[in-house]
Parts: sequence; C-alpha cells; structure tokens
Amino acid sequence: MAREDDEAVRPQNSPRWLEPRPLEALSVAELGEYVLALKAEIARAEAAAEAKKNHRAGIEALFGKKN
Repeated sequence: MAREDDEAVRPQNSPRWLEPRPLEALSVAELGEYVLALKAEIARAEAAAEAKKNHRAGIEALFGKKN
C-alpha cells in the first residue's frame, strides 16, 4: 500500500531519479534530517538555475538576444 501512496504523491512526469523515498521506516529524527537535506538540495538547484539565468542575461547583453 505504501508504494501506491508514493505513486499518488509523485508528479506524473517526474524524473526517475526523483523517486519518492520510503518514509515509513524512518524515525522522526531521520525524517527531520531528510527534510533538511532536501531543502539544501533545493537551495543548491535554485542557486544553479539563478547562476545560469544571470550568465545567459550577460551573454544576451553582450551579443544580443537569440531568437
């Protein structure tokens, strides 16, 4: 049944590497650590996306916007 719950939570087009982790066996402390790790990974991904946007904006300012 837990697998069905995971399938309901996972977005339809989510990548395979983003598979939900089984949470039933984790303690409250482990769940807290897992949440902190996920938040850190989200912040890292957001920073990388922002850096790419800034890089692209700099290139477009230098060479003009590509259609």
